[in-house]
Amino acid sequence: MKRLFTCSDTTLTLFVATLLSLSAIHKASAQEIPFSRQGFHAQVDKAQLSVCAADGTKDDKFTPYSDNEALNKLSTKAITKQVDKVQKAIEKADLDNNGKIRFLRGLYELLYAYKNSFLSKDITGALLANTIRGYQDAMELEIKHKDIGPILRENKAEVASLLAINFAFKNNPGQPNFQYILLDKEIGSHPDKALYILSKNNDFPATDSVVSVVARRDADAVYTYAASYTDLGEAIRKSQDPLVNLIARIASARSPSGQFIGRQLMPFLDEINAGNLEMEDIEKKMDDPVAYFKLLVQTEIHYAARVMKRDTPMAMVQIQKKIHQVGVDNFINKINGLHEKPNAVRYACLKPLSALDLYYLTITSEDIIYTSSYVNGKDYGVYNLLWQKAGKDFSSDSLLMNVYFDKYKKWIKMAANYNTLDNFLGRMAPKNAQQLMLAFVRGLDKGVGKDSLEDAVDVAGSYASIDDPKMSQLVLHEVQRQLQQAKAEGNTKKFNIYDILNTLFLSMNPDNKIDLSASLGIGPVYFMPIKDLKDSSGRIIIQQFTYGDEDGRANYGNFMNAVSGAGWKSTSNKYWSTVSSTSGTPITIYTNKPLDELQALDDKAQQELNNYLLENDIHPTMVLHRGHSYYLESTIEQLVPTARVVLLGSCGSFQSLSKVLNKAPEAQIISSKQTGVGNLNLTLIMGMLSTLKQGQDLNWVKMWTGFTKKLSSDNRFVDYVPPYENLGAVFYMAYRKLQDKEQEKADSIEADKAAISMNGQ
Repeated sequence: MKRLFTCSDTTLTLFVATLLSLSAIHKASAQEIPFSRQGFHAQVDKAQLSVCAADGTKDDKFTPYSDNEALNKLSTKAITKQVDKVQKAIEKADLDNNGKIRFLRGLYELLYAYKNSFLSKDITGALLANTIRGYQDAMELEIKHKDIGPILRENKAEVASLLAINFAFKNNPGQPNFQYILLDKEIGSHPDKALYILSKNNDFPATDSVVSVVARRDADAVYTYAASYTDLGEAIRKSQDPLVNLIARIASARSPSGQFIGRQLMPFLDEINAGNLEMEDIEKKMDDPVAYFKLLVQTEIHYAARVMKRDTPMAMVQIQKKIHQVGVDNFINKINGLHEKPNAVRYACLKPLSALDLYYLTITSEDIIYTSSYVNGKDYGVYNLLWQKAGKDFSSDSLLMNVYFDKYKKWIKMAANYNTLDNFLGRMAPKNAQQLMLAFVRGLDKGVGKDSLEDAVDVAGSYASIDDPKMSQLVLHEVQRQLQQAKAEGNTKKFNIYDILNTLFLSMNPDNKIDLSASLGIGPVYFMPIKDLKDSSGRIIIQQFTYGDEDGRANYGNFMNAVSGAGWKSTSNKYWSTVSSTSGTPITIYTNKPLDELQALDDKAQQELNNYLLENDIHPTMVLHRGHSYYLESTIEQLVPTARVVLLGSCGSFQSLSKVLNKAPEAQIISSKQTGVGNLNLTLIMGMLSTLKQGQDLNWVKMWTGFTKKLSSDNRFVDYVPPYENLGAVFYMAYRKLQDKEQEKADSIEADKAAISMNGQ
């Protein structure tokens, strides 16, 4: 594939397209390719360009890695020279015209399928080389009418799945066994997809065995299919395995009124399976939120005791989700919603709950609970009410021992973030408090699964909130001790975690003069370069989310008034307003209108704006959340991965940093540990806009000093957290960077298997 020139000019673009067509024809002529196949070769060329553009740049190179020249060179060679080589091999093959067309079609369909998998993050950049090499090897066997199963087995699951479904091999002699090969691979590398594959392969002979294995590892997945009217669901319902049969009975359970109640029973799977609980006993409590919540808590504590003995209950995830759901729906949302009512009214729903109930209510509502719901003066808030329920002789260590230290690191993190950590530690003997904080820092490498870093992120995010210098020093020294242990043990994961934490904690002391960006190999932390906020035309795109309650309408009106003066212009339609700068740096702000929330019109306005931005290839790099904390989840769900600066202007938004980073991995986040305030948010927004209009980077340290002076009369601003103090977020980014490097090493090994020299031309 020849090097292309890129330009936004339409005429030149058409000229380049013409050259491409001519190039394909010239190549065809040189190889004496019949006219009937020239169009298929052109389709391959087009697919090559499509893959090249998947890295975000429309050129003739595929560079999927940000700073790995060797792998980028390999990937580019794969999509250019290696694909061209396959095209030539097809033309040289002893095949008739239809046979050659079949493989050409298979080739361009393979490239498009790879591109889609790459964009959905299901396959890495370097595996393109293996994919193309695998296609060529499989093609050689197909021409000889031989089974391509060996090619599928020797490649990774991601590559094998692309080859197995390819048009060119749909009649391969080994086709009936492809599904079993893929199943083995998927179960090995992606066990969570086992049942999905089974659902697509009804005749797999070992279905019962696989379901039995999955039931003990992921009972909820078996429940989902057991409740479905599919062939796999039918097979599960007929299973002779006692556990699978129990899950199927739970999935089919109904209340006397005919409603399915399986989801309410599943958290108790272990207890039912062990004969400790009967489904009928659980059903009697389901209509009483207090009784049902208490039963959930009692069962969770029992599960926590088993975990302490290294026994993992099957329904651990399900019960924690259900405690969160029931707790939020019946208690947290009530006290959040009554924040303007007298305390006696606001917290009345918590009266029937015990201290242990309130502990679980707290740790499972981290991203929902209001600051004033957590702690409100000296006597109210869930935290204070817990101690009132517990009694004077109930200490902090007694609390943790009664719950078998279940999620205690989450509890400590929340206490630190809400400034109750000193109070909590003061309720136990000093020696015990020190031991607890040491335990808080230990074992951060033991996590598994998608939440394996949760404890480490909690520790990182809590450190800046520890007010006691002696306690901060104790934590730092323990991190350094764990780091030395990791070195001695050769434990890479442990070393990476504690090395990042050590760097973060040392950076909190200005005397250490640590540049986090340079030390951790991540993007800037103390500033946001303006160039990183601009699109290809030099314009900064900002999206603001507003909501249709009274406060949302006020925030929207205040914002529009603030940008109604010189240097700004605005237009409006039914669903959103567009504000653009008329001087300085080109800036465009899209803000949905705060339409009636009772009719979900604010949701409609946001969706219409999202669709407009998507259809017009407009990608915001700054996102502003202007709404209460109960709207925050909706904003985060709509975040675009291009967001580099995110303002979370709601109460307690500091608790949602990891969710933001899951959607926008490179975002710098402004949040609040306590109360989010409309006029404070507007001051921050206008300050950022003013700085950007002047063509300056967002220097957070300098800007925060200015904001602090300007807002000194409002003591609520001290709880706002600038990006460089979001240590949990910085930890997450730094660790992800290390994971990317590890993935690149693995990619290099796979690339070597493709027998393509990374140093070749």
